[in-house]
Amino acid sequence: MNRKISGILLAVVLAGAGTLALVAYVRSAKEQAVAGEQRVEVYVLQSATPRGTSLADVRGAVERVEVPAKVRPDDAVTDLDELDEDLVAGVDLAAGEILLESRLIPAEDLSRAPVEEGLQELTVALEPERAVGGRLRAGDTVGVVLSFEPFDVQDGTGGDQAEQTPNMSHLTFHKITVTSVQSAADDGEAAPLGGEEGGDEEELERAPSNGLLVTLAVSSPQVEQIVFAAEFGHIWLTAENEAADESGTRVVTLGEVYGGATQP
Repeated sequence: MNRKISGILLAVVLAGAGTLALVAYVRSAKEQAVAGEQRVEVYVLQSATPRGTSLADVRGAVERVEVPAKVRPDDAVTDLDELDEDLVAGVDLAAGEILLESRLIPAEDLSRAPVEEGLQELTVALEPERAVGGRLRAGDTVGVVLSFEPFDVQDGTGGDQAEQTPNMSHLTFHKITVTSVQSAADDGEAAPLGGEEGGDEEELERAPSNGLLVTLAVSSPQVEQIVFAAEFGHIWLTAENEAADESGTRVVTLGEVYGGATQP
């Protein structure tokens, strides 16, 4: 009899514990559902906004609306007044999308292109005529021509007499990414060259009169070769897009200029 009563009491206790657990689960699920339905404020684009648009103009293109908390992205902008004034749209923004902090970047970053993993950046100072007339922009790809005047070399006989190498030029590297282009401003500071879209077209078309600082994404061996050419030779850049033909290049000397050129 005692064993039977004990079994009944245990069953009652277990049933009560199960009921409490079920109630707690239902209550938690209800609270989560209610929280998900709570309305929070976000900013939604009312019109398409191009890359490079200033934060001031972005403010004029958005409207504050309420959405369920469960659909708000983690990096949604909730207060435009807390953002840095130098931010701009880093990508084209479409009408109807929620404004995200990740889509706003510092204005200076517009004039820079990403660097492929494993490469490093190297800046060379060039006159506009050596850099496609100064029309290069971040994200362009270029060919790199290294050109050298004669060097004194030993004649190989062990004597003191020196010989000279010929003048040489070679389109050495292809499709190198330009990460930034800067022009030396009149006050001596470096300023982005045509970094923002929608700028003054006439200004962009005018050839710069100052030297350019062109930054390239290159490998370690390329760094050494380009620096050597900058120190002891000359560097020219070509506008070389993806479809550019890389075949037929060779080290060009005086004889090659007059007798070895192939017709396209």
